[in-house]
Amino acid sequence: MSDAAALAELRLADSFLPIGTDSLSYGVEQFLATDRVTDADDLRALLESYLRNQFGPGDLVALRAAHARASENNLVAVMETDYRLAAVTLTAEFRESSTLAGERLLALQSDLRGDGLVEEYAELVDIGDAPGNHAVILGIVTEHEGISARDACLLACHGFVTGLLGAAQRLLRLGHTDVQRVLDDLHPAMIVAVEDSADRAPEEMTPFAPLVETLSSEHERADRRLFRS
Repeated sequence: MSDAAALAELRLADSFLPIGTDSLSYGVEQFLATDRVTDADDLRALLESYLRNQFGPGDLVALRAAHARASENNLVAVMETDYRLAAVTLTAEFRESSTLAGERLLALQSDLRGDGLVEEYAELVDIGDAPGNHAVILGIVTEHEGISARDACLLACHGFVTGLLGAAQRLLRLGHTDVQRVLDDLHPAMIVAVEDSADRAPEEMTPFAPLVETLSSEHERADRRLFRS
């Protein structure tokens, strides 16, 4: 990997990136509100389940496909992947959260140095011809920056988990060391999720997390919500 690509990877993995992920909990808020998660051990188990059952077989598969199709400059195939990910993402909050983060990442990348496929896809998302899911946009952007598909998937896992840990830390009394310990403990699960996504075609996106989806639906109707999802 070139120095430029390595620095781009660090930028994209930074929680400082202004794409709105700090306002998302992807259902974790509802798990805490219903006392299904009460400590660091519960949180670790939940996030491992997210990686294994939802993020890995859904978002990571879409990211890999978008990355590969972007390298071929195949805009139509990228769009097909984008729509397929939207179709298998069942809850409204998750779809909205994904497109919110995706659109902001695409706008940011376009402002920094958008050209070619990045600029073309930004136009499609802007006029509503493509959903703009975050995983798909991240696949396009990382390919454009010279980051490999595997590194992009690891980056995505890290960003997803740290975002949810940040949300949980605000909602649950967890110290910084506890949060870092959970993050470190989840590294093997991230690697497994990345490896499992490698052999899946876009048609094989199969996120399946019924309890997560049920609680997300409840979160949509909750009277008090700190997070958008």
